[in-house]
Amino acid sequence: MAEFDVEAFLARPLTGRLATTGPTVRPVWFLWEDAAFWVITGPWAVLPRRVRADPAVALVVDECDLATGTVRQLFARGRAELLPFDVPRGRRKLTRYLGGDEGRWDVRFRRLLHEHPDDTGVRWLRLRPASMTAKDLSYDVPPSR
Repeated sequence: MAEFDVEAFLARPLTGRLATTGPTVRPVWFLWEDAAFWVITGPWAVLPRRVRADPAVALVVDECDLATGTVRQLFARGRAELLPFDVPRGRRKLTRYLGGDEGRWDVRFRRLLHEHPDDTGVRWLRLRPASMTAKDLSYDVPPSR
């Protein structure tokens, strides 16, 4: 299997899938920063309750492009923590997915940055992986005729 630049891969606005016990799997936007995955959560989701009950989680981030044959996967496992929300990190994460013009963002996302976290209940889920595996399973695509 070929190696690939994991840092560059995780810097892209990809969607991960986070699994908790149950099992329950949910798509998440994430920020890879300080050797951890950061996911916004709050009272609108069951995620905080599940993590409090059992912090063991797994995350997969992948891409599959049939036109180019690019197939890359990253698997991370560890114990999640719920931490207070900080606006600067939240802005970095949301800008990565929604662009730099906050005026174009849905009001739900703007609210996270402009209302007090105690009022919104927003929290960070932080996953510092105990294990992480990256695989490049890409293949050659023959030229079209």
